[in-house]
Amino acid sequence: MDFTLTPEQESFRDEVRAWLGRNVHQDCVARLQRGSDIPRPEAYDLLRQWQRKMYEAGFVGLTWPKEAGGRGLTFMEEMILQQEMALAKAPPMLNILAIGMAGPTIIAYGTDEQKKRYPPKMLSCEEIWCQGYSEPNAGSDLSNIRTRARLERGSSGEGWVIDGQKTWTSLAQFADWAFVLCRTAEGSRGRDGLSFLLVPVRQPGVSIRPIRQMTGDTEFNELFFDGARTDADCILGAPGEGWKVAMALLNFERGVSTLAQQMAFRGELDRMCALALENGTARDALIRQRLAEAHIGLKIMRVSALRMLTDSGSGRLGRAAYTYKIFWATWHRALGELAMDIQGLPGEIAATDEPRFNELTNLYLYTRADTIYGGTNQIQRNLIAERALGLPKEPRGR
Repeated sequence: MDFTLTPEQESFRDEVRAWLGRNVHQDCVARLQRGSDIPRPEAYDLLRQWQRKMYEAGFVGLTWPKEAGGRGLTFMEEMILQQEMALAKAPPMLNILAIGMAGPTIIAYGTDEQKKRYPPKMLSCEEIWCQGYSEPNAGSDLSNIRTRARLERGSSGEGWVIDGQKTWTSLAQFADWAFVLCRTAEGSRGRDGLSFLLVPVRQPGVSIRPIRQMTGDTEFNELFFDGARTDADCILGAPGEGWKVAMALLNFERGVSTLAQQMAFRGELDRMCALALENGTARDALIRQRLAEAHIGLKIMRVSALRMLTDSGSGRLGRAAYTYKIFWATWHRALGELAMDIQGLPGEIAATDEPRFNELTNLYLYTRADTIYGGTNQIQRNLIAERALGLPKEPRGR
């Protein structure tokens, strides 16, 4: 990997840095930090406005083809953008499930009509997307999908009718669309018979139930489909090819979107270092050592992400992609524990009667789930052993 910037890339970096300097307002950033008392709808509205402003400046979808609304640049420009956003402490982009996952998948597997219809509205944040993968009995075991869809002819023509439930669905309460992995072949099991559908969320057949977390927040939701409908052509790939499309999406997820994730991690670590200096815990040699280890881990994470980006054209998950999730989840969980040790007793006190803690306490509470969602650490070890290293598969009951 050669990360020496060309003159054109240096010019792009200067362009990004100057624009962020004019447009990032730290009072707004502070209000959007985890643990702020700003209501989530208001926070999301601010983030939507921010992404729209970045889109109008030409800084969203850098690597997407121009015909899909992007700029057709390389991953180096994307890396430069994320680094400069971290340095400027810029807010994150709201529609990350679309930008980092659904959009690239539609560009890779969608029809010409789908490529024209969906990606531009993802970039501009006109349409928010959520992910319909996990189910109550199919979290880490994603192939155990039970949500079903069947083709039926209705008054508006032929379409998919969907019944089932998804859970841990981020952004569902604000989403316009969901990409949904469901079973479309009667009697199928496992990876066979699955399809990848694009489903409008705001319709009578879809209901959303927020899940209150121990932070007091309701970031996640249960998503219920009861006769929900989507057009027959709202499918990526052919019927029954859902597993292939779903795995391709995970490859995209562990590509460019990881750079934005690391931008958020760096901000958390910077704020912890500042607090350790302020309250004197930085004088503790063990605290300093753990902060140094966190910094080293973040550097390793960056290199792994860049390795994934260089492998992204292969269409399959490389070894770096298989190890990335377990690495960042374990690292982030340890960061949350360190946040509590730096705060001491003040970190255990809520500001109000409601369970509303400060940003670093919420970081600790939130990271308890990092090694569970998206595939538990135990599942990740199985994937690394069986798929990346080619070891014999673990015996499984029928």
